[in-house]
Amino acid sequence: MSLPTTTKEYYFPQRGSFENLKVKESPVPKVKATEVLVKVRAVSLQYRDLMISNDFYPGLTAPPDLVPCSDMAGEILAVGDAVTGWTAGDRVCPNFTLDHIHGDLDGDIKATSLGGPVHGVLTQYRAFPAHSLVRVPEHLSYEEASTLPCAALTAYNALTGQVKLKAGDTVLVLGTGGVSIFGLQLAVASGATVIATSSSDDKLQIATKLGAKHVINYNKTPAWDEEVLKLTGGRGVDHILEVGGPGTLEKSMKAIRYGGSIHLIGFLASTNQPLANVVGQSVFRASTLRGILIGSVAQFKDMNRLLQSNPETTRPVIDKVFSFDEAIKAYAYLQSQAHVGKVVIKV
Repeated sequence: MSLPTTTKEYYFPQRGSFENLKVKESPVPKVKATEVLVKVRAVSLQYRDLMISNDFYPGLTAPPDLVPCSDMAGEILAVGDAVTGWTAGDRVCPNFTLDHIHGDLDGDIKATSLGGPVHGVLTQYRAFPAHSLVRVPEHLSYEEASTLPCAALTAYNALTGQVKLKAGDTVLVLGTGGVSIFGLQLAVASGATVIATSSSDDKLQIATKLGAKHVINYNKTPAWDEEVLKLTGGRGVDHILEVGGPGTLEKSMKAIRYGGSIHLIGFLASTNQPLANVVGQSVFRASTLRGILIGSVAQFKDMNRLLQSNPETTRPVIDKVFSFDEAIKAYAYLQSQAHVGKVVIKV
């Protein structure tokens, strides 16, 4: 089979809005000895992709004409001469940060994050270093697998990192976006009790079907931190997937148990109020605030074993799939926050 020589890909001639996305045809570079060439089958969108498109991602130095997006699943077409363990036809995902193999990040490793410091995956064909790849679980479609590298692995890292989730723990997930839904599913699969929040009763019904034992509509119950304490008999929760940031952090710190873990993942909720008592609350409750920056190839492989052991409980929740030609519509739908789970582009 002859290999493709060109790839159609999206790029940003300038950032500031996802509506600036354009399509171009680029040559497919020759595969290096340690690389594999992959046919991209599906790409999932992250809130990070919106922030980068709006030129609002902290500390990012992106290459000119950035090809966006970090998460994909695809099929290997060819392998370099020095590559072992992979063959044409294998179904794979690249890790979000290509060189994060195991252990902690450093600045050089962070600089290999897809769709930001380096070109991303919203393209038909792309070469990846062989060490960055993880095999797709057999029970998942390409669309489902494309949701794993960022949202799923972030939730997994949060719940199995420095303080590991155990059966019987209580987990609070804020909202029903990709990371929160994966956190809900992984926690349920691990034997934990989950409390979920949302502004939508319809979304909370979905969270309940996925295994959340308690749900809170934060529009109807603005003091949701007090409700969490009631639900836990005044104890508080063991883990919080904190995706709101400034707008929710102080309430999260009131809802955490003594010695609990708050996993800082995003900043979806804005506020004009200063975070007046973060240090005091953290000291007073002896809680840990830990920033989560996705995860490693080793963690990705560990997570996939959990998914394979609990195939239905952890099956990715996809809200809507768009065609490759509808990429701008997919971004707009993500921005609307009408979704539960993930938004995917089929390539």
